[in-house]
Amino acid sequence: MRHVLPDVLRPGLRLVICGSAAGTVSAARGAYYAGPGNKFWHILAVTGMIPRKLEPVEFSAVLSFGIGLTDIVKTASGSDASLPREADDVVGFMQRIRLVRPRAVAFNGKRAAAVFYGRRSRDLTYGPAGAVADFPPVWVLPSTSGAACGTWSVEPWQWLAASIGSP
Repeated sequence: MRHVLPDVLRPGLRLVICGSAAGTVSAARGAYYAGPGNKFWHILAVTGMIPRKLEPVEFSAVLSFGIGLTDIVKTASGSDASLPREADDVVGFMQRIRLVRPRAVAFNGKRAAAVFYGRRSRDLTYGPAGAVADFPPVWVLPSTSGAACGTWSVEPWQWLAASIGSP
């Protein structure tokens, strides 16, 4: 099946950020984190993970800052609640990450992390997460989606930025 958004991956990255899936606006625009109110590009810049705020159409430029992008669901788009469970592809995600071997992986929101760990979202906490054999260190971060503003906290993003350093 065709991927909604292409992976932005290569060997040697300091971080890969994984979302649940492309949102409706992101899928329509063909760009990661393009929805109105999404804080993703802003938070990467203000935490120093990238030196300037990128526009969603510039998403592939994150590679030049040592950051990659992917999703747990590559063949469907929409809100977390609307994603078909059969589209979750943990095995494919793990294969992609093991192929490029980043220094760390961060989930943008608990839904993707919950699918990865096979746990309920409410059982996860923000920050460094449980180790997985033959896999980089994992972080769980508050979702940058405008729809998730009730659970937003910048601190885990700042902790991650301090952990991975500047580009």
